[in-house]
Amino acid sequence: MSRTVSAGQPSGNTSVTVSEAVRRAIVEGRVAPGERLKEEELARGLGISRTPVREALLILQAEGLVDAAPNRGATVRAHTADDLEELYELRALLEGYAARRAASRIDDSAIARLAESCERFARLKGAPIEGIVAENATFHGLILELADSERLAAMVRSVVQLPLVYRSYAYYSPEQTAISLHYHRQITAALARRDAERAELVMKEHVYEARDLLVAHVRTVVEQEAPA
Repeated sequence: MSRTVSAGQPSGNTSVTVSEAVRRAIVEGRVAPGERLKEEELARGLGISRTPVREALLILQAEGLVDAAPNRGATVRAHTADDLEELYELRALLEGYAARRAASRIDDSAIARLAESCERFARLKGAPIEGIVAENATFHGLILELADSERLAAMVRSVVQLPLVYRSYAYYSPEQTAISLHYHRQITAALARRDAERAELVMKEHVYEARDLLVAHVRTVVEQEAPA
């Protein structure tokens, strides 16, 4: 497992640096749900003492990415389909609210940035999934930026990163990617009209579409793994 977690060239052997490295490994799927996170192994792999590793795992536990139990140590938190469904319900509410706030704050320059993101997304048809994920994050990040609320942004990040542990984007077909692009364009059009109600509604529909895809996949996996 230590080979899957790398801190790169950290500015210091701090718990924050370690938590960022482990968080990245979890979200990118290099450490799977349910997998143990051994302090000694992580410390050895990162070339640091166990103290910042222990502190980093506490940070990740507070974020909901890691579970810890007496005599068992830390593991990457696993979620049921019902857990993930609830996370997406929260995400829909939060990102819908972000779109509503953005509608009253957006200017022509920001509308152009959103439109440019949509066009880049369209050109990614058939491209590696990583590029699609990155451009999707850019679009949603722009709306959060326009909403202009650090509290809201932090709350959105907390419910977005957990489903990524399940590589929720990996199950997108070209058709589903096209549907996402359609939603992005509809959201951009609503924001261009400063139509807060429409922007919020379409954003919620967009998130629910992603929810249905991931939850259905997770439930299928559970059924396949259940004993006959």
